[in-house]
Amino acid sequence: MIKSEKAKMIAGELFNVYDPELVGERAIARQQVEAFNQLGETNPHKSQQIIKRLFGATGDKIEVHATFRCDYGYNLFVGEDFFANYDCVILDVAPIKIGKHCLLGPKVQIYSVNHPDDPQLRRNGAMGIGKSVNLGDDLWVGGGAIICPGVTLGNNVIVAAGSVVTKSFGDNVVVGGNPARVIREL
Repeated sequence: MIKSEKAKMIAGELFNVYDPELVGERAIARQQVEAFNQLGETNPHKSQQIIKRLFGATGDKIEVHATFRCDYGYNLFVGEDFFANYDCVILDVAPIKIGKHCLLGPKVQIYSVNHPDDPQLRRNGAMGIGKSVNLGDDLWVGGGAIICPGVTLGNNVIVAAGSVVTKSFGDNVVVGGNPARVIREL
C-alpha cells in the first residue's frame, strides 16, 4: 500500500510539502490562526476556544497570546496549565508534545520540520522531513528561544532566553546558549 504524503509527514519520512491534501490542511489551520490573531485579547474566551479546536489535544486550562503561528495545529498536544506568550511560532509538521504546567516566553519558536541535505530535494522547499519534539512537565522556555526538530527535554527544564536548543536534555537542568548546553542543575 502506498503511503499518503500526510502519513509520511507524520511518520518522519521525506514528504512533499506541496501535496494538495497538506496544502489544504495548512490553509484551514491558517484561517483558524488568523481568526485567533484578529481577536487578540478582545475576547479571551472565544480565542481560547479557537486554540482548543485547532490543537490536537489540550488541558482545560491553557492560555495562548496573539500573535501565534502554526502549520497544522492537529500535531500540537499540550497539557494542563499551558501558557504561550506573544508571537510564538510552533511549526507542527511532526507531533509536538508539551507537558503540564509549561510556560513559553514571547517569540519562542519550536520546529518539528527540517529539509533534506540533498540540494536537489531541497530546491523550492518542496520536500520536508518531520522530527517530533517532546517537552516534559514544568518546562519554562525563555523569550526568543528556539527548539529545533527532534529535541526532547525532560521535566523541570528551564531554557534560557535566546537559546538555540539543538539536542535533547534530561530532567532538572537549566540550558542556555547557542547551541544550548547545561548551565546548571536544579
